[in-house]
Formats: sequence, C-alpha cells, structure tokens
Amino acid sequence: MDKQHLIDCHERIKPFIHNTPVLTSRLINEMAGAHLFFKCENFQRMGAFKMRGAANSIMQLSDEQKQNGVVTHSSGNFAQALSLSAQSLGVTAYIVMPDSAPQVKKEAVKGYGGVLVECESTLEARERTSQEIVEKHGATFIHPSNDDHVILGQGTACKELLELHPNLDYVVTPVGGGGLIAGTALAAHYFGNKCKTVGGEPFEVDDAYRSLQSGQIETNSSTNTIADGLKTQLGDRNFPIIQKHVEEIIRVTEDEIIQSMRLLWERLKIVCEPSCAVALAAVFREKEKFKAQEIGIIISGGNVDLSRLPF
Repeated sequence: MDKQHLIDCHERIKPFIHNTPVLTSRLINEMAGAHLFFKCENFQRMGAFKMRGAANSIMQLSDEQKQNGVVTHSSGNFAQALSLSAQSLGVTAYIVMPDSAPQVKKEAVKGYGGVLVECESTLEARERTSQEIVEKHGATFIHPSNDDHVILGQGTACKELLELHPNLDYVVTPVGGGGLIAGTALAAHYFGNKCKTVGGEPFEVDDAYRSLQSGQIETNSSTNTIADGLKTQLGDRNFPIIQKHVEEIIRVTEDEIIQSMRLLWERLKIVCEPSCAVALAAVFREKEKFKAQEIGIIISGGNVDLSRLPF
C-alpha cells in the first residue's frame, strides 16, 4: 500500500465522512510538557474513526458484490460503521453480534439499517454465523481491522491531521485490532516530515506489545480492561505494517486510562470512550520521550455508555 493508495482512498470516501476537528488544551500541554493536537474522531459519522475504513471497503466492491451485501462480526463501533456506510451506499449489511452485546448497540445497528443476526458470545460462533451468511446470501465478509481497504480508510484521519499540522514529531493511537495504528503509521510515513507512530495499549490486553517483542501475533488470555474497544488482536494484514512502521507500543494501567479519560472530558469538553484515553495516557506515562515535541493524538471514538462512566 503506497502513498497514492492513501490519496485515492481519501478522495473516494470524502463525500461519506466528516473531516473532524483538531482540538488543543493549554492545560493538558502544560501537564504533558509537550504540544498535543487531538484529532477528534468522536465527531465522525456514527461516532468513531471506523466509518472511514467501512466506507472505503464497501466502495471497492464490484456491482455484483454490492448487490449481495456485506457481512461482519462486531459488537462495537465497526458494526455501526458498516451499517451506516452500507446504508449510505445502498448496500445491505448483515451484522453478526453476540447476544450478550448491549441492547443500545443492537439498536444502533438497526437504526443505521443493518440486518442484525445474533449468535452465542464466542469467536467461533461469530465466525460460523458470518460464514453461513456468506454462503446463503453471497455476501462479502469485511473484517473490522485486518483488511487492506479498511486499513487505508483508517489512515485518512492521520492524513487530515498532517494536512493541518505537517511537522508533527509523533502520532499516537490506541491499539486494538490494529487497523487504526497500521493506517496511521502508513499516513505518518508518507505524509509526515519524519513523523513517528506510537501505540498505546492497556497492560490488561497487551498482545500487540508482546507481538512486536516476539515477532509473531500473540493473543490475550484475559480481557479485563475498561477499554472495551481494544480487546481484539492483530491480524496478518496489519501486523507487518505495524512491525515496519510503528516505533513503539507503550502500555498503561487502568487507573491511567480513567484519569486521562476524565481529563479529556473536563478540559476538551468532549465525550470520548475509554479506548481513546489510552493514547493520552501513553504520552503522560513516557513524558521524557515526548518532552517539548509536537504530538498528534487520534481520539478514536465517542460511543460510550453514559450510565456506566468510570468517574
């Protein structure tokens, strides 16, 4: 995936996405000892960066594939992103969700026009149900993070950020399935001026950190983190990009995530989900590394259950 692929992708999806705002906070800058620029994808359509990759992946399908629809398994933001993207493009989206998923997320998928298919709360059940839909309807399966078109779409958020602030020293993103950080790393490489990419990841789900250490994709034995969007693991499409273009992954504690999330709500006056706060927490944890640098932070989304805030 080269520079032109990212440019073409961005032009393709522009009619279907928002160019989200970039916010700053003098107080947060003072606390961090650096200049931080927050790319606010919580203001993206459906409330998260995943709209970008979902739109791009559907637009790359043939007319016949579009007629047969798309399918994914997700209990989170990608379920909503694929539903809304498909609705915008006149395509049917089958969304496989575990029956244990919050009702508010199920309703959101339906509200965006997705065809909800519930299954047991295991990865095996999700994959089996998705495959049954592929066979029955001829639908195209789209993975939430391990797909080249999705990765390119997610990278457009960083591209927009660098168009405003071309001399960033670092861009920091949360790491879950790896689509956002892989796309961000490509954008930083092609559009930045020696801009490095760093990931933030909870200690509780540090599979990406361990994957970079071992050179192979690792898994998590537990997923006991408030950052519910980061419980997935890397894939064979995004991991090589991360190995090549990501400088480091910094792990943070649950307390650090909650403190950073509260700070973002208080100082930027924005609704953001716990996964977003992992990137800011990483900057605070490694202050010496980032001291006096210009740093972009991708605020990945704002789909949070307001009845279950951690503060």
